[in-house]
Amino acid sequence: MGFMKTFNLLRNALGSFRGQLTMWLGGLSLACLLAVGLYTGHIATTEMLATRGQSLHIKAQSAARLLETNLRERQQEINLLRRAPLFMEGDLSGPVVRNALEMRKAARSEYAWLGVADPDGIVLQATGGLLLGQDVRQRPWFQAAQSGPHTGDMHEALLLAKLLPHRAIDQPLRFIDFAAPIFDGKGQLRGVLAAHALWSWVTDTVDSIITERDRMGQVEVLITDRKGNVLYPFDKVAKARSPVRQNTQAMYELLDWGDGNTYLTSIVSLKPNEFVDLGWRIVLRQNEDAAMASVWALRNKLLLLGAFTAGFLALMAYRLATRVSRPLEALVNAVRTVEKDAQAPVFPAAQNNREIAELSQSIASMTTSLLAREQELAKLNASLESQVSERTAALQQANHELARLATSDGLTGLCNRRMFDQKLREYFLALPRKGNPYAVLMVDADHFKHVNDTYGHHVGDAVLKQLALILQQCTRVTDTVARFGGEEFAVLLPSVTHVSEGQVVAEKIRKAVANAHFPSVGHLTVSVGISGSAYMDSNEVAVVQRADEALYQAKAQGRNSVAIVLGGR
Repeated sequence: MGFMKTFNLLRNALGSFRGQLTMWLGGLSLACLLAVGLYTGHIATTEMLATRGQSLHIKAQSAARLLETNLRERQQEINLLRRAPLFMEGDLSGPVVRNALEMRKAARSEYAWLGVADPDGIVLQATGGLLLGQDVRQRPWFQAAQSGPHTGDMHEALLLAKLLPHRAIDQPLRFIDFAAPIFDGKGQLRGVLAAHALWSWVTDTVDSIITERDRMGQVEVLITDRKGNVLYPFDKVAKARSPVRQNTQAMYELLDWGDGNTYLTSIVSLKPNEFVDLGWRIVLRQNEDAAMASVWALRNKLLLLGAFTAGFLALMAYRLATRVSRPLEALVNAVRTVEKDAQAPVFPAAQNNREIAELSQSIASMTTSLLAREQELAKLNASLESQVSERTAALQQANHELARLATSDGLTGLCNRRMFDQKLREYFLALPRKGNPYAVLMVDADHFKHVNDTYGHHVGDAVLKQLALILQQCTRVTDTVARFGGEEFAVLLPSVTHVSEGQVVAEKIRKAVANAHFPSVGHLTVSVGISGSAYMDSNEVAVVQRADEALYQAKAQGRNSVAIVLGGR
């Protein structure tokens, strides 16, 4: 009973003028503030994503350029060292050469080992005396460096694995090789100068661009090979792979790395030069949640502020509604007194409310006015019939317009799917009687999802409108051009004696689109599938299915192409 009483009181309160005004003002305030908050949050999210992505790209570029410079300098250093008179004319097995190698290693902490091998692959000199007399003929660096300077890809240490100290006990010792041939004054090969640089030197170079703030923001730096396989860090080797980018020209993208997380990712390839072409890529990525944490916090604050403001405005609206409704409630009570007791009531004094005073006077003269209104109503009824006929004509015109809207696409103005199906049904039923074959073209915009994702749906809509205009320009008046769905269009060609006629139209459409310029997007291509009608078709959908199959073949051919699937006769 207590619940029902409370419910009834609440219902009566909301049904009153005071309750309705409070609810409407509070609701509209909340809706406006939420809309502004969501829109502001969307803009902030977009801008923050762009800022984060550009920051990652700049850091990835910096790391790539720094690593390129270091690799090139080390190869140039080895290349210059092997041209020194000491190596070209001196005793390669003598102490002077060894001292030169030791001094070079002491000056460069990145070198783990430097050595000289004779033309037969026997190590003549080496820092620390390591590998002296060893046969290195089968080592890739020795084989490659006999003809010119060589920079080798990352590999695990083999001969030196147990001879050198290693600071990372949880992973193998890894090197990259720099080597160059040593020739005498007559151009005869005297040996090969080689240096094994620590892989940790490469990784430290790349890690140097990551700040402590980046690490707190879960920014990770990776090195991958040209196939996307992770080379660094070691805990992700053979466990993670760089995903395929949708847009190789973009500075950054949101990519799914296959571990259940989406990352804001920037990938920069190392540029090859005359000495080095390893195909490495520097990858910086940041978990999407971490990248957008500050934006989402701002959005939540905006929503909370909006809710608080809406509540405050609702309270102010309630107080205003109370002030307005009280004189009206008193006037209602006075009118009910007249209804029940048939006596003159005491109307409320409308202090500071001229409208209520005028309303009280109006009630007294209302009866007289009602009689006059009855006579006016009789005259109005006489003119009502003529107005009804006028409205009927206007309604018929509106129905014609609705019928037109029901068969056209609201965005492009082309026929819609319903109109296309109706035309196709008519041609299918007329084929056995009149013998007029027809053809269907299915046209699909290539990579249209990329247009929407990159430039926004408003640009995508403009592209669809321009595509529709091109299709109309490339077809006859008797042809039916329809938007089939999304970025897919259909063209129905009547009176086609052979499907090759449809191929001519398809090529015309394909070339026109390829040569067209689309604002903001630039150039776009389409793929077209063609099929003709067949007497053996059991329904009108068969030719569309064949044209759709041809469209998939055109896509498989690399897009921007035309494919045909013939129907049996």
